[in-house]
Amino acid sequence: MNSILIAGCGDVALRAIPLLTSRYRVFALVRNPARCARLRAMGVMPILGDLDDRASLSRIAGLADAVLHFAPPSAENPPSPPLLKGGDCTNPLALRFPPFAKGGQGGFAFADTHTRNLLSILSQGKAPKRLVYISTSGVYGDCGGAWVSETHPLNAQTARAQRRVDAERQIRDWAKRNRVNAVILRVPGIYAADRLPLDRLRAGTPAIVQEEDSYTNLIHADDLARIGIAALQRGKSCRVYHASDDSQLKMGEYFDLVADAYRLPHMPRISRAEAQRVLPETLLSFMNESRRLANRRMKRELKAKLDYPSVADMLAAIEYS
Repeated sequence: MNSILIAGCGDVALRAIPLLTSRYRVFALVRNPARCARLRAMGVMPILGDLDDRASLSRIAGLADAVLHFAPPSAENPPSPPLLKGGDCTNPLALRFPPFAKGGQGGFAFADTHTRNLLSILSQGKAPKRLVYISTSGVYGDCGGAWVSETHPLNAQTARAQRRVDAERQIRDWAKRNRVNAVILRVPGIYAADRLPLDRLRAGTPAIVQEEDSYTNLIHADDLARIGIAALQRGKSCRVYHASDDSQLKMGEYFDLVADAYRLPHMPRISRAEAQRVLPETLLSFMNESRRLANRRMKRELKAKLDYPSVADMLAAIEYS
């Protein structure tokens, strides 16, 4: 691989870029021209384009040997055709969605047009050799705190997670047709020193009582950047990996660790039933899902080593005022 295209230049991509520019020619798809100067200073060639506008993407066709697809899914909710039933959850056509409670159609997924537009352009001319996609662990839905491997059945419950599953399906189908080595990373909550729930702690937003709380999964943004590069270099074709650390924390325990590190009060605890009444939907969508991600495949096949095996390791390394 000589050249890499990054679609989705957010925080994780910016952390990966310094690890890439010494070895590859790096291009970045950019929607906002104001971001071009910073990327050029980092040794990246920005390409203006918008994943919502397929016509604007023509310049990236055949441009790179590899693609890091770190872009979030599209915001609109058009339903895609029903997916086939089946027992093999490694087969993207064997996924079946439950009815979506917030206005969706039973058995239909919410489509990700960002991925559809990107793959359409990448199909024109010479296709890349490799592609890495950042998905979400939300594709599993609530697992009741059980340990989850990469072959666990999918049960996406939110429009956001269903669009991620749709993107995974598109990528696998496209990769097989075009003989591209495509890797999918299912990612939990991302944290870093500048990505901690400090505002929520200071606001005193309640958490759920310990006995009713959900397990959460975490990954440091720097570790995720390195895992993405490891997947680019060593990931197996059409293979899913959990990009998760070794934590086994419930959500309230995570908040308490951060609060202690920053000398802030612990969040008040309320029952799960009360949380459904008083907390916003955006918070409940995370708090209502409980699972623990197994990361053995990531370590074994990608040879990924975590600088921060748990959030406690990062918090211990920070000096606090």
